[in-house]
Amino acid sequence: MLIGVDASRVAHARRTGTEAYSLHLIRALIETGCDHQFRLYTPTPLSPDLEEELGLIVSSRGQVNSYCEVRVIPFPRLWTHLRLAWEVSCHPPDVLFVPAHVMPLVCPVPAVVTVHDLGYLHYPQAHRRFDRWYLDWTTRRHARRAVCVIADSQATRADLIRHYQADPDRIVVVYPGRDTSLTRVDDREVIGAVKRRYGIGGDYLLYLGTLQPRKNLVCLVEAFVRLQPLTADLRLVLAGKKGWLYDNLFARVEALGLEDRVLFTGYVADDDKAALLSGALALVYPSLYEGFGLPVLEAMSCGTPVLTSNVSSLPEVAGHAALLVDPLDVGAIAEGMSRLIADEDVRHTLIEEGYQQVQRFSWVSAAREVLEVLESVASKR
Repeated sequence: MLIGVDASRVAHARRTGTEAYSLHLIRALIETGCDHQFRLYTPTPLSPDLEEELGLIVSSRGQVNSYCEVRVIPFPRLWTHLRLAWEVSCHPPDVLFVPAHVMPLVCPVPAVVTVHDLGYLHYPQAHRRFDRWYLDWTTRRHARRAVCVIADSQATRADLIRHYQADPDRIVVVYPGRDTSLTRVDDREVIGAVKRRYGIGGDYLLYLGTLQPRKNLVCLVEAFVRLQPLTADLRLVLAGKKGWLYDNLFARVEALGLEDRVLFTGYVADDDKAALLSGALALVYPSLYEGFGLPVLEAMSCGTPVLTSNVSSLPEVAGHAALLVDPLDVGAIAEGMSRLIADEDVRHTLIEEGYQQVQRFSWVSAAREVLEVLESVASKR
């Protein structure tokens, strides 16, 4: 079987959730050792380092996997809908896998598409108007046209059925895995060097992710200011690149006089993530809606206690290994942070339970489940 894979997301220099999902899952698919052939489509050439990271180069001598090819098909605009559509029409694989939400406008082969979340329906005010329209249009189309839809969580599956009347029998939940290279850093010198790189002094609570309204960061800042009597020397670090509609967040920090206590690091390089998480007192992630929530797993993998929301998929990811709070209740967020700051026993318990929870999530298992779906879809042609 020839499996076509949209690999357009993996070459992004600054990976966020969907890019990380694409990279780890594609690599795990290649490493399954199955008898199928893989064809990766990308608009730009992959760097040698990225080829090695994906498992395309399998030895120090530069030997290339014979069962995987990279097809570079550059195009200036609408790459997925025009260029990828043309490619799979002229040189069709047996099945096309799209790990990042958007299948081609014309797709003459069976397609399997991962839908990560429907946050734009739950919190439309947190998205730009065009983005809301485009996400609604593409997801509605996938729900009807894709032979099978992979959902990151039961919460996303339920949303697809509720909002788009998707056929439940065509939706398969496959939980993403965790990056096993991301582990706790105990070397204080390494942690200190990373903290200095991002201008962090002293103890800190950490948010990790894109800065956008859906992440509920204004409420997080308002909860943090309530802790001032307990946390005179504590910082709140908001680590991640700017997404959209973030001006209110910066304005709120300024209005509360927190410029010296709320730190914005910008995008955090992958090599710095483990040290930044390991050095944090806790990860605070009170997002309004998540299709999965990879930062929760990343924090647990690094032995960092987690506070997160009790809505959408986050209870599925966190299990009993995090403090779950109502993200719309500033007082509840503040109370949860206060517990994490003051109670060492709570932090220790969450750390131990977190190590157990992350064992449930594996890219190897995810790849095997996705491969079963692809094989099933191709066999029905």
